[in-house]
Order: sequence, then C-alpha cells, then structure tokens
Amino acid sequence: MDNGKSNIVELVDENGNNTLFEHLMTLDYKDSEYIVLSPLDEASDQEGESQIVILRVEQDEKGDDLYLAIEDDTELNEVFIAVNEIYGQDVDIGEFEN
Repeated sequence: MDNGKSNIVELVDENGNNTLFEHLMTLDYKDSEYIVLSPLDEASDQEGESQIVILRVEQDEKGDDLYLAIEDDTELNEVFIAVNEIYGQDVDIGEFEN
C-alpha cells in the first residue's frame, strides 16, 4: 500500500546533472541531521556491491532542506559507523561516497 511518500529522491549536482537515489534513512547524530541514499543508476552498482551516499541536512534562509557533502573525514567516518551500527552490517568504508 502506498502511503503517498516516495523513497525516490532526485538530486541535482553542481554541474546541473540529475541523479536518482533511493532514500534509505534519515539519521540524527550529534545535533545534526543526515540523509543516507543509495544511487539508482546501474553504473553505481559495481560487482553487486551496494553504495551509499551520506549527506548532511541543513536549511536555507527559507527553511528548505539543503543536502551537503560532508567535507570532514572524521565526521563522515563517525556518521558512517553510526549508519553501519543501525544496519548491523560490517560494510567496507571504501564502498560509500559523500
């Protein structure tokens, strides 16, 4: 049954390219909100390995969500570990992007 919400998110990168993602989860961690996505394009699925993208959620002056790449490697690693704990899997840190 469809509750009217879609798990599909379309993001536009800095070059104007549209990419479709599946929304896996939203995570509150250390006073910040993060979104975890999985690319839907076939090129992102290398040898059957799942890839995820973790973005920090912030709001612009209008209150609209902005999804920002995590520049700090320590922050990204901590959030990735938290996501991994939720999923109960041991995923190789090389399998994700930010």
